[in-house]
Amino acid sequence: MARTIIYQYKDQEKTLTFSYQQHRNIHEAVAEAEGIDLTEFLKMEQQIEAISDTKAVRNYRDNHFKKLGFGKFTLMQKENHGVGNKPRD
Repeated sequence: MARTIIYQYKDQEKTLTFSYQQHRNIHEAVAEAEGIDLTEFLKMEQQIEAISDTKAVRNYRDNHFKKLGFGKFTLMQKENHGVGNKPRD
């Protein structure tokens, strides 16, 4: 199921449709949308995962994306509709 990401890039708020079928996480999705190559970043991230805990990986990822110019990442709330209350287009 596709979700919507709201993120900031270089002080500009943007939205992007995101699916786990296409990307491992929202960071990879927004980087691709902005045309940023993450090859070296992903290699380093894997090395950190191999020797450290999840918190260290998260800190590395957050700091790297701040340096690239990204701000806050948010997944937009899902709209839950009851049975028979599906919105019509």
